[in-house]
This record gives sequence, C-alpha cells and structure tokens, in this order.
Amino acid sequence: MIDRLRHWLHRRRHPARYAQLDTLLRTQALSHEALLEQQQRELASIINVAATQTPYYAETLAPFLNHAPIALSSLPILHKALITQHMDGLLARDADRNAVKIGHTGGSTGNPLAFWYDDAKHELMRAGMMRSYMLSGWCPGQKILNFWGARQDVVPGGVFGAQLGDVIAAEHTLAAYEYTEEQLIEWAHFIQRYRPVLLQGYASVLSEVARAVIENGLSMPKTLLGVYSTAEVLTDSQRQRMELAFGCKVFNQYGSREIPNIACECRHGNMHVFTDMVMLESVAMQNENQLLVTSLTNRLMPMIRYDIGDAGRLLDGTCECGLPFPLMEMALCRHNDHIRTRSGKTVHPSYFNRLLYGKTQIRQYQWVQHSLSRIALNLVALQPLDADTLALLATSIHQDIDTHITLEVHYFNHIPCTVSGKHRFVIGLA
Repeated sequence: MIDRLRHWLHRRRHPARYAQLDTLLRTQALSHEALLEQQQRELASIINVAATQTPYYAETLAPFLNHAPIALSSLPILHKALITQHMDGLLARDADRNAVKIGHTGGSTGNPLAFWYDDAKHELMRAGMMRSYMLSGWCPGQKILNFWGARQDVVPGGVFGAQLGDVIAAEHTLAAYEYTEEQLIEWAHFIQRYRPVLLQGYASVLSEVARAVIENGLSMPKTLLGVYSTAEVLTDSQRQRMELAFGCKVFNQYGSREIPNIACECRHGNMHVFTDMVMLESVAMQNENQLLVTSLTNRLMPMIRYDIGDAGRLLDGTCECGLPFPLMEMALCRHNDHIRTRSGKTVHPSYFNRLLYGKTQIRQYQWVQHSLSRIALNLVALQPLDADTLALLATSIHQDIDTHITLEVHYFNHIPCTVSGKHRFVIGLA
C-alpha cells in the first residue's frame, strides 16, 4: 500500500519522466523487426536534425547528404577532442540558451568532457534507468539505495542530491567517494535498517561493501531483488562477491553521462542494447573492437558515431527473456588502460589483472605505468606479497612484455579513486 502511494505521488511530481517511461515500455513490447524499423527511422531523423540544426554537423555531414540512403558507417567519427573543440557548434540552433546546462564527465578515461543537457534529457535518463530497474522485478515506489562516488551528483541539485522528492521516490543515496573499513560496516548496517529492494552503485564500492558483509557475517534483508552495478567495469570476482553477500542477482549496466542508458543485463545475464535510445557499433580500431554510440534521442546536442572510449562487441542471437533488444558484451578496458613499451608493443590490461589471480590477501590493486620503463603495482593487502610471488611477477613481466621494465610495489591503506569516484585497475601513459 505504501509503495503504491509513493508511486502515485512520484508520478504526479514527475509527469514527464513517467510519460517517457510509458513510451519506453511500449517500445520494449515491439517485435525485434518492428524495433529495428523504428531505430532506422530515428537514425535518419537524428542525422537530419544534426545536419540542419547544428553548425558543426551542417559542415561535416554536407558531403554525405547527397547519397541516399546514408550509410552510418560512412559518416565521420565524433572523438572527444572534437566535442571539446566544437562544443558550441554541436548545440542546436533553436536551443534555449537560458534553459540549457553544461554537464561534465568525470574523466575516468583520461579525457574529461563537457556537454550540453536540459531537463528533458535528464527526465529521459531517469526514465531509462527506471526501465532498467524493472528488469529485476522492481516496481516504481519500491526502495532503492545508491552508493555513489561522484561528488557533484550527491549535492543538492545533483542527479542523486538529497531532496524532499527522495522520500516520495523511496530512493536514498550514500556519498561513497571515500570510505574506511568502519564506514563499510556502517553502510552494511544501514542496508539492514533501510531494507531496500535494489542497490545501485559503482562496482568497486559495492564489491567492498559486499566484502565487509561477508567478513563480518552480516545478514542482508530478504527484500533485495537486485544489485545494479554501473559507472565502472564489473569483474567476475566482484559479481560473485556481491551475489554471495547480498543474496540476489547482479545486473550490469552500461552508459555514460553524455549518452546514458546504452545497455543493461536481464535476469538471464545477457546484456541488451537499448536500440530505441541508441545505435551502437563495434568497429575494429587499434587492434580492438571499439564502441561507437549514436544517440537517437538527443536533439539538443546530437552525437553521431561518438567514440565513447570503451571496447566491446555486438552478439548474434536472441535471449530467453523475450526482450526484443539485441545483445552485446563489454571488454574489460578503456582506451588508455593499455600499457605501452619502448618497442611499440601495446599490452591489454587483462594481462595485468590475470597476474594477481588467486592472491586472496589483496583487497585492492592498481597497476600504474609511470614511464615506458617503469610500472608500479599499488596494493591494499592484508599482508605483503612474499618474495617468491614478487619475483614471479617481475619474471612474467620481463618475459612477456619487456625485459627493461622495472616493477615497483607500493602498499597503501586506501587507493584513491579518480575525480569521478571511480576505481581504475590499470592506468597507462596519458
């Protein structure tokens, strides 16, 4: 009864958000073929809007508009540097400059970015998040507890800033951009008292809370239906730890501040691309399948073939869950999470992650390349690595990567996150 009342009040408070949610749910009920046809219409529409309403695309798309139909793969890629250089030119000419706002990414990939947004984009983002939550069985009005690491989002006026509406929304946010062991235990006790239906937050933070729950033998409420991991790469070990601690399924989400709601896992563990909101491409670049995203909904600041900085690939086949959305899988890296050598070799970050498999005394780690001949391993560990393990790590790096690389190992009480509150496992040269 209380959940239904909160839902009714929240719907009255945010009518635009719920109107968008209703539209998304109707789209989700389409057949795969009907959804594909709609996506193609929306793609043609956003290309037309970009070419006619923004100075940047009026120039860059002009050579392609005489060819019908326009092949998306033939259009130029939008890199982050171009957005920074042409930010004003990407804003639609008819935009109300008194109403638009400037958002910022946290720069976890090494390239902080500014972008235009307005209330309509914000409400659509929240509607898309609600649709993702519903894949777990959650219903509007049921409690959500956020563990959020970006400082700008947890202040009044931020995405998860505390306000009266949070009570109506049954949504509470804990500022999790820094914490101690004692804080982790207190958060676990708060989960017990708050009894949420969903947990959502950064993968690294949720994994640490889960560890505290397991190590202290704390029982979690039976109300939990799902844990939504977002903002960071989710590893298998983190997923297993969270599912053990919280007793429910972990749902991986994929999106960004500039283009949210790209994909989300269903209950069968498959990642579905929300093709009513984006067009996603996987393109071979720099020896990897890199993702390009086109927003189908952002007419304020069109972003076509945006190089988001992540790697992944699209998958064939369908899912037993019945969703009409196609499938994808993420890779465990971003562009600048590769390690480079003097010989010109580029090493995928998964190599370094595998070196620490089975080292259960390690609570947190981070590989940082300081130069072409020096790499550091920063550790938070219950006890230091023994001499044999250190020698084996150095030998592996010398044999597999470069005999001239010096390995340094440093121990910390806590490894600082990026300015966006995220933890990066491997940091290459800028």
